Amino acid sequence: QVQLVESGGGLVQPGGSLRLSCAVSSARSFSSYAMGWFRQAPGKKREFVAAISWGGGQVYYEDSVMGRFTISRDNANNAVFLQMNNLQPEDTGVYLCAAKRIRIAVPTKAGEFDNWGQGTQVTVSS
Repeated sequence: QVQLVESGGGLVQPGGSLRLSCAVSSARSFSSYAMGWFRQAPGKKREFVAAISWGGGQVYYEDSVMGRFTISRDNANNAVFLQMNNLQPEDTGVYLCAAKRIRIAVPTKAGEFDNWGQGTQVTVSS
């Protein structure tokens, strides 16, 4: 059972930045996993934010975060990150890390991921 633990959320003013981290444990060969970040606002569906391939060579972003968010990974330390800049109130939500053991593709839909963290709250407000 892969375990994912997110951290780094918090309250930030519009235009501010946060860096989320996801620590992955109990994974046989973390470098075989594609990783993703999703977010969920109250009363809304879980929404794709970003995904990264097993080696980090392929990254995908939801249109509204393109140019503001950057996903990255550290395979030596079983971690994935989401650098979020120029945060806006509409970015508010619980941010969840997801993992799928796959090398031939990069999932971008929630239903394609097998493992999830509990999430970390991000609130953007003045």
